[in-house]
Amino acid sequence: MARHVFRYGAWRDGPDPLAPPFDVRAAVDEMGERVMQGDSLRDALRDLIRRGPRDGRGLDNLRDRARRLRKEALRRGNLDGAVTRARQMLDQALATERDTLRARDDLDARFNEAVLDNLPRSTSQAISELSEYNWASPEARDLYQQILDGLKREVVEQRFAGMRDALRNGDFSEVSAMVGDLNQLLEKHARGEDTDDAFRDFMDKHGKFFPDNPQNIDELIDSLARQAAAAERLMRSLSPQQREELQSLMDQALGDGPLRGQLSELTDNLKALRPGMNWGRGERMRGGEDLGYGDAAAALGEIGDLDELIDQLGQEHPGATLDDVDVEAVERQLGRSAADDLRRLRELERELRRQGWVQRDDDGLTLSPKALRRLGQSALSKIFHDLAGKRGEHDMRDAGAAGDLIGSSRRWEFGDDQPLDVVRTLGNAVRRRAGSRGTATLPVRLEPEDFEVAETERRASAVVALCVDLSYSMFADGRWGPMKQTALALSHLVATKYPQDALQIIGFGKYAMSLSQGELAAIEPTMEKGTNLQHALKLAGRHLRRHPGAEPVVLVVTDGEPTAHLEDDGEAMFWWPPLPETVQATVREVDLLTRYGATMNVFMLGDDPGLQRFMDAVARRNGGRVFSPDAAELGRYVIDDYVRARRGRR
Repeated sequence: MARHVFRYGAWRDGPDPLAPPFDVRAAVDEMGERVMQGDSLRDALRDLIRRGPRDGRGLDNLRDRARRLRKEALRRGNLDGAVTRARQMLDQALATERDTLRARDDLDARFNEAVLDNLPRSTSQAISELSEYNWASPEARDLYQQILDGLKREVVEQRFAGMRDALRNGDFSEVSAMVGDLNQLLEKHARGEDTDDAFRDFMDKHGKFFPDNPQNIDELIDSLARQAAAAERLMRSLSPQQREELQSLMDQALGDGPLRGQLSELTDNLKALRPGMNWGRGERMRGGEDLGYGDAAAALGEIGDLDELIDQLGQEHPGATLDDVDVEAVERQLGRSAADDLRRLRELERELRRQGWVQRDDDGLTLSPKALRRLGQSALSKIFHDLAGKRGEHDMRDAGAAGDLIGSSRRWEFGDDQPLDVVRTLGNAVRRRAGSRGTATLPVRLEPEDFEVAETERRASAVVALCVDLSYSMFADGRWGPMKQTALALSHLVATKYPQDALQIIGFGKYAMSLSQGELAAIEPTMEKGTNLQHALKLAGRHLRRHPGAEPVVLVVTDGEPTAHLEDDGEAMFWWPPLPETVQATVREVDLLTRYGATMNVFMLGDDPGLQRFMDAVARRNGGRVFSPDAAELGRYVIDDYVRARRGRR
């Protein structure tokens, strides 16, 4: 029996096909870091999508690839190849004709040579004058005719990709009939009439000329408009002399029949239906190859598609979303892997909303409470890396549910939320069953009277006011992010480890305000001047008095001395350097907190001498402490001080 040996290892042939999509939680952390630094959530999400979550495969990467392809297309060749080729074929026809005329010895031959010698230098004018010329060489006559027939065929094929087979025999009557019907359909659509039936009839009759098989009239218009815009861009890209030459050649090639006017009418209809398409922009292309009309228009059409794709990937217009990016266009221009990257970015954006990490309210896009908890947990984890093992419980005589076990238990009563004492509960059930005659002790069946709960020490609750400076200097000096992270970390610590505590975050600039986690995370810096510590301490005092039985804790994070205070009418007065009235109003609030029993600890960022003098005086007056941490160490200082304050260590 054959023995098969299998070996398994890491995937090596390109990206892992079984790799999971973008890590949504890592994306949340990355956005959170940006929000903490002062960016709006909308900007953070946009930049995340543009750069890609930590791997660089975002919209910017796709946009750079599209720009490189555009540069390559610009080096594909010269756009005046149609005129150059016409000149070359004309010179070849004239040379063949001259050879034939030199072999003849008659007056007609000499006259024809004179006609050829006096032809205009302009290619289009020379071709026009030769329209009535009686060619002596059949080969030369065929070459001349190929100039016009070939250009006519290229013009029609460029506008209608499916016309190649119909034009092999040089019969343009079917083309003229189709373009006439098409103009009638577009005019009917432009008038706002129902064109569903007319579109189906048109496709039944002329569908073979449209290999892309449009499913409705809008798809048909989009396809035709792209081709027409490419032709217009070709004309705009030529010099005035080249444009005149090419237009004259095209007019001669299309002749005086109905097709020439029909194509012009078609272009006007498409411009009216798709005015936003880039019709008039020219390009300067260079290269070693002379491009014919069809190739030149195709190159400009590709450049136009890349321009549109680059604009979509830029996401710079108001209200832009990933749904605005055409996935099929990305795959067509940049390849399958690029389209897959775009689909993953779309999925990431949807998953952030579906999993509840971001939400939309009246103020726009915001981080959800779920995301804020994660950001707070992440910030707290970094801080507690240096604070492991520290505790903050107060000892009290009465037992409760929020402290450490003390070894005793009691019977469970309705409404108890203490942890169950499993050993005593099972022991009660076993002893009860053993005392019943004729009843086996196993299996153990629990009854309500068997349950006992473990008694614990009760922790004292604390009421905490964290006052954070929101002045512009905090943002300008790189302290905005650490301030937000510190506040979220403290909020998460209180919610998870000290739920009996009451925390209030108070932000202060020219005015002070109470902030929720979400409001703090979303708040952005402003240029408004003012550091109204007096208003912040007033709000802190109100918060403390709403919890009279709790341990009062006031923490202040600031980088500047008070420069604003509230006057009697409730309006803020700002002045720098600080007015005596501002200092007196602030000190008055400090005294009120001191009489209430609250100690105010200040975390002073920066080295402002005026702030140093003021805070030292406040500390002596209140009995609190002043810390001068670096911004990067702010979180550790604040959390450590809060934990120490809860242990009663002043």
